[in-house]
Amino acid sequence: MPIDRFSVTFPVAAPPADVFAHLADPQSYVGLSPLVVLVRDVRPVRDDRGRPAVGYVAVERFRWGPLRWDNPIRVTMTALDGRVISSVVSPGAVRLDSTVDLTADGTGTRVTETIEVRSPGPLRRFVTGKARSVQSARRSELTRRMGPIRHPRQTG
Repeated sequence: MPIDRFSVTFPVAAPPADVFAHLADPQSYVGLSPLVVLVRDVRPVRDDRGRPAVGYVAVERFRWGPLRWDNPIRVTMTALDGRVISSVVSPGAVRLDSTVDLTADGTGTRVTETIEVRSPGPLRRFVTGKARSVQSARRSELTRRMGPIRHPRQTG
């Protein structure tokens, strides 16, 4: 099965501990990933290396004009030492691994997300295109969510 790998690095304003806490919470992915509309069945599990992890089902919503398709995907998330690894099993023999590394960068964080996706040949273009699109949107949304707190200007 073909494997595609791509990576993005970007800064966010919040410190690594705050970014890590946000990314280690499965509920944070609703809206952080533009396709994810629901997270359910969150439970403690072990990852493929036997480390403590969190398993859950994320529901991705795809739209084509008036049609919509809800795609339940099984996710195993391991969050350790400034790294969040999410392994996804999706229908259609699609497998995706996302590794997010966080490093202190001044008062903020440098975020590097590497995605490796395996998909059958007929689905490859669609799957890779969606994965890249979601990664780009997640970058924008995480940057927005982790932006500096703005206080209203005091008057008078």
